[in-house]
Amino acid sequence: MKSSISIIYNPAARKASKIKVETASSFLRGKGFDTEILITEKRGHAEQLARESVKNKPSLIIAAGGDGTINEVINGIVWSGVPLSLLPLGTTNVLAKELGLPEDVLGSMEAAAAGRPTTVSLGRIDVRGGQLSRSRYFCLMAGIGFDGKTVYDVDASLKRISGATAYIFSGIRNLLSYSLEEISFTIDGRNLSGYSAIIGKARRYGGNFQVTPDADLLDPSLYAVIFKGRRRRDLLRYAFGIIRGSHLKYRDILYMKSTDIEIGGTAHIQIDGDYLGVSPAKVSVVKNALKLVY
Repeated sequence: MKSSISIIYNPAARKASKIKVETASSFLRGKGFDTEILITEKRGHAEQLARESVKNKPSLIIAAGGDGTINEVINGIVWSGVPLSLLPLGTTNVLAKELGLPEDVLGSMEAAAAGRPTTVSLGRIDVRGGQLSRSRYFCLMAGIGFDGKTVYDVDASLKRISGATAYIFSGIRNLLSYSLEEISFTIDGRNLSGYSAIIGKARRYGGNFQVTPDADLLDPSLYAVIFKGRRRRDLLRYAFGIIRGSHLKYRDILYMKSTDIEIGGTAHIQIDGDYLGVSPAKVSVVKNALKLVY
């Protein structure tokens, strides 16, 4: 009996194409696998398809899309024991870069077919702000405050056309108009405050920028970068520091390792590049929650 692979494909991903996903499926069939392509129709559908696919016990699930699609699939298969691999089709493909995974179709499928499952830890965020409480897993990062608001305001149509430029435009708009509010954090019993934060489960952010350079998917820890400045010139300084990789040297930035972080206030939150909601929230580590093939 052949091993089966489910490919969960998001046709709305910026670099998606029918030819790419069919090429991936054909390559895997040539390697002796049975494949099925499951096509998403709306936001959240990838998670639903993943949950349904797990019931059939495939040998592998492939998320064919961007980091948002991957996040949905992860939330659909977490704790199932079914391994996950990637066909990167998104705007920045941060997780693929984090894993050193080829971003071309044949390269990524060769890795999927030949790789061995590696067990990784995830972040989990429980949001209690707003009208709806939510719990989600993430593998890359959570952005709190300015970062979350920037993702909240991204123009979806512009993102489809211009990719990462849509985030830059949203960031500029928020830089000119957004009024930062103080956010409280409790980390390992310490009460702290700042005006924005990035909590990393992985090193990379927005492409190849390393905001939390010590984070590792294999390490059951979180790394929090808390930005204490609230002025526009502070935000610009932080941005240039991240680009140069020198931000952790700034005196008004806190960098801490932890496993549990409480977030107060009413700050906007994004995870893995998609908007989630507003604080208060709790971020924690979940050990050995997912198997990745890369």
